Amino acid sequence: MGQLTGKTALVTGATAGIGLAAARRLAAEGAYVFLTGRRQDALDAAVAELGANAAGVRADVSDLADLDRVAAAIRDRGEGLDIVFANAGGGEFAALGDITWQHYADTFNTNVGGTLFTVQAVLPLLNRGASIVLTSSNIDVKGAAAFSVYAASKAALRSFTRSWAAELVGRDVRVNSIAPGPIGTPGLSGLAPDAEGAEQLLKGLAAGVPMNRLGRPEEVADAVVFLASDASTFMTGAEIYVDGGASQI
Repeated sequence: MGQLTGKTALVTGATAGIGLAAARRLAAEGAYVFLTGRRQDALDAAVAELGANAAGVRADVSDLADLDRVAAAIRDRGEGLDIVFANAGGGEFAALGDITWQHYADTFNTNVGGTLFTVQAVLPLLNRGASIVLTSSNIDVKGAAAFSVYAASKAALRSFTRSWAAELVGRDVRVNSIAPGPIGTPGLSGLAPDAEGAEQLLKGLAAGVPMNRLGRPEEVADAVVFLASDASTFMTGAEIYVDGGASQI
């Protein structure tokens, strides 16, 4: 038996990168996993990989109707929800003088609003002892030239972690966050305009990590499993940095 046998989990943004790695690990530990993503083909592929202990619901976390469908699918299964990994998010570079209202709105609607309303939508379904894990970023405590809107959105998630932990402790629901550093994912490479730019970006980011490399999605997934499991039952309101020491050294 795995650490999470009999548990039901939700992972948003689960079709690639950190989300997919976390969905794999949660399923491997015995959880039944609901996956969400915006692309049906990628979602179908992820569910097929995980097998019988997974179900997919196509959803954009910035769309309230989509989140209602996610909650309905979990409710219909009839087992409640034990783990929420609110992972969906993204960003793009924009220097202060170039930031548009649309850039701001897109980033905050997905990273902040999407996280808020994902958790709100499934709140009535949470079983006692449930664990909510938010994907923040180590950038929430660092300066980030041309990435300020993204950094601000992740700082908001750090604040959500503390406030929701205080609000839900009486329901025996824990809330913690993961703060990855630069992780080798398609989303990170996609911040660059082309393949050459992506190579330079990744090399530059790795050079800024004390361990002198990018992290792997699986390394973040291991931390998610820790926060989802009984190994962390005395933790709430905390943030775990998975960044090779970049925010600490």
